[in-house]
Amino acid sequence: MKIRIATEADVEALFDVRTSVRENHQSREELAGLGVTPRSIAEMLRTTGRAWLAEEDGGAVAFAMADAEQGTVFAMFVRPDSEGRGLGRALMEHAEAWLFGAGWNEIWLLTGSDPGLRAVGFYLHRGWQAVGQEAEGQTKYVKRRAQVG
Repeated sequence: MKIRIATEADVEALFDVRTSVRENHQSREELAGLGVTPRSIAEMLRTTGRAWLAEEDGGAVAFAMADAEQGTVFAMFVRPDSEGRGLGRALMEHAEAWLFGAGWNEIWLLTGSDPGLRAVGFYLHRGWQAVGQEAEGQTKYVKRRAQVG
């Protein structure tokens, strides 16, 4: 397994992974309705965003994406047949380190509010804290930079 920074040439692979998931599944049409399109993702990668792509046997199996302008982890998805192998943890480490390295003392993300979602336990285990509900029904989580000293 290899993790590398994704480029605009990887946008289709990001969408393939995103639309393969079981939990929080959205089709390309649903994503487009939210403004998440190949064009918008390519623009994000060209400007304030960065994505990390996990590959195995030459194929994309997981990715995380963050936006330095807003201090947010924008996406983190793993193909169902690649779950449970530490890919999410490794990708999240890259995203968190990049955002904290960009100067943010507190970073955030949104995810579904169903406490049965595996993402909820994943984020809590990684030190994220739920801080409230958004108007769309998602839960906002924050993580603060570790204080040294």
